[in-house]
Amino acid sequence: MATAPAQATIGDSEFDRDTAVTPRPGEPGTFDAELSAGWTIIRAVNGGYLLALLGRALGQALPHPDPLTVSAHYLTPSVAGPAVIRTQTVRTGRTLSTGQASLLQYAEDGTEVERIRVLATYGDLDALPDDVRTTAVPPAMPPHEQCLGPSDGPSVPPIPGSSDITERLDIRLDPATVGWAVGAPSGRGEMRGWFGLADGRDPDPLSLLLTVDALPPTSFELGLKGWTPTVELNVHVRCRPAPGPLRVAITTRNLAGGFLEEDAEVWDTAGRLVAQSRQLAASPRGDA
Repeated sequence: MATAPAQATIGDSEFDRDTAVTPRPGEPGTFDAELSAGWTIIRAVNGGYLLALLGRALGQALPHPDPLTVSAHYLTPSVAGPAVIRTQTVRTGRTLSTGQASLLQYAEDGTEVERIRVLATYGDLDALPDDVRTTAVPPAMPPHEQCLGPSDGPSVPPIPGSSDITERLDIRLDPATVGWAVGAPSGRGEMRGWFGLADGRDPDPLSLLLTVDALPPTSFELGLKGWTPTVELNVHVRCRPAPGPLRVAITTRNLAGGFLEEDAEVWDTAGRLVAQSRQLAASPRGDA
């Protein structure tokens, strides 16, 4: 009888290996990294994966363990291959510390090209107070087994090269938000689904930085196809997620002037809002 594959644990997952950073000897706050081709869409590396990699570097550079708020500006598209991350501590306090980080790669002539610049505040999620007063509710969507994954048909982005990252993710989309996959987009600018890593690794604060940017773009449900490059991404991590798949809901209310915003909420299996984000992205170039 065949046995189920072993579930990857935190620290032993492909995600952890591919977001590993190595301190550069003699250069405090500087880290070497290798951007994996396994997290690309077309030829560009996914923005959420990059944010998690920068988040790991800042977690090693700052005295507090967990990202609370991360603001990233994407300057130029990143490509698979070597990269260097330079961090700087802006301020440290008793409960919070703030730092900035830049990810750079080398051009063909050997000059450094900055890809992303991040400003982030870190703290200790386990030390936060338990008081919760909210009107937010988890998104209404079908159970995990009733949502659509790759084996159920064309429920992943129909863009060349997207299979690299989708092979590393376990995404099952709400059928109400996959009209685009059969040529019938709803026009509502909504995307909802269950999210996990394909190797079964449970979520943690660092992987939430990937989660908010992992579902297909809402522009698909607006009838647009193609790459939707991120310009700016702001993430708030609200608490440490419970084990198990995450519920993700993303909405776009306004596409104008060649840009759209995406507001995301991430909920864990305990019914808690564990992360929120807002992203500004360039709308796809053309409708095909």
